[in-house]
Amino acid sequence: MKGSVWSSLPPINFSSSEQSKPIILTVASMDSASFFRDKGPGADSPISGLISLLAAVDALSHVDGLDDFNKQLVFIVFTGEAWGYLGSRRFLLELDLQSDAVSGLNYSMIEKVVEIGSVGKSLNQGVKNFFVHTTGVSSATNETLDALKRAQDSIKSESFTISSANASNPGMPPSSLMTFLRKNSLTSGVVLEDFDTVFTNKFYNSHLDDISNVNSSAIVAAASLMARTLYILASDDKNLSSSAITSINVNVSLVEELMGCLLDCEPGLSCELVKSYISPANPCPSHYVGVILGEPSSAPYVDDISRFIWNFLADRTSAPRKNGSSVCSQDCSNEGEVCIRAETEGKGVCVVSTTRYVPAYSTRLKYESGTWNVLPPNNSDPMGLVDPVWTESNWDTIGLRVYTVQNASFDRLVLLGSIVITVLSCFAIVITKALVTKALKRD
Repeated sequence: MKGSVWSSLPPINFSSSEQSKPIILTVASMDSASFFRDKGPGADSPISGLISLLAAVDALSHVDGLDDFNKQLVFIVFTGEAWGYLGSRRFLLELDLQSDAVSGLNYSMIEKVVEIGSVGKSLNQGVKNFFVHTTGVSSATNETLDALKRAQDSIKSESFTISSANASNPGMPPSSLMTFLRKNSLTSGVVLEDFDTVFTNKFYNSHLDDISNVNSSAIVAAASLMARTLYILASDDKNLSSSAITSINVNVSLVEELMGCLLDCEPGLSCELVKSYISPANPCPSHYVGVILGEPSSAPYVDDISRFIWNFLADRTSAPRKNGSSVCSQDCSNEGEVCIRAETEGKGVCVVSTTRYVPAYSTRLKYESGTWNVLPPNNSDPMGLVDPVWTESNWDTIGLRVYTVQNASFDRLVLLGSIVITVLSCFAIVITKALVTKALKRD
């Protein structure tokens, strides 16, 4: 079972008495679905957006002075979005409950939501075309659009275009942002996609949406655009120098490595990047959301992909420790610190980072007294009335019936015997017919 992962850049200072900064929430998804659950690579939808987000975080992690910015950058990678938006719905519920999983976040402080959707196929005759789908007209949305335009201008590439989606579109494309809009229709948000009026991924939710269905240069372009846009939004400075913006560059090699790690079995999760953080259970990446067994906080709750994303984000968004590095194997003693690379032998280290797992199961499920209970629909929640509770067969008692294959010589003998019987039957019919005819003539 996967879990959603969120992280802040820079880390949130819980001991500070200063008022919390407005949050710019950047969203991507990590799960896909297909007819066969383990054959859903989801390269363009949604993993291209996930890789763009990770590359953007990496680019921003090299920027100095983020502590002095007026806005707080928060990144979240949802899972369960392919199954009724379980991840985003659960995240908002955890915010309402103010659970430990979202400690440090406050829904009222979320100023903008920026989602990275399918961005891996944005190629049309060599030109990368991105479309920005917006929630409507507002000052916050206009600020985001202006930041995107400044980011595009700073890239200075003729093979790269970005434009607003067609105003005649009936609404937002299927996205996690819809969950936020259902909770508050005034939420300011944008979704970056590689399509305008018509969804273009013909291999959506199939085994054919693999690494051959995406283009690394398109993902790099999307990551560059998002990294610079987020920097502009977080600074909240209209006089930001162009040199500061152009200094933010995406690591192309990292994007290509992430594609190999997350979209293919060769090298898959056996790649050096993943193995530097975790010990994967399976070399082939699976983007199936999985099923939850037992208590939601139990160890099997988080799979390889979630653990890698957690470690990667915790590392890239971390701040230096005051007392130098500290070796760890599981937990860190100081507040605000987490242990990354704990699965690698002797390489676990404590870092200052605000990175958390968030549950990703239906808001109508509650674990009490060792059992799961299904709660009645919440009439006050517009999405609660149609909140899906997905189940899967229990595969613990699979049976197997074996049929032996008989010897080929026996098959030939049966065939020969059948031919002989057929020939004899024909002779018997002819002889019988002749005898009957002769007997009738005598009469």
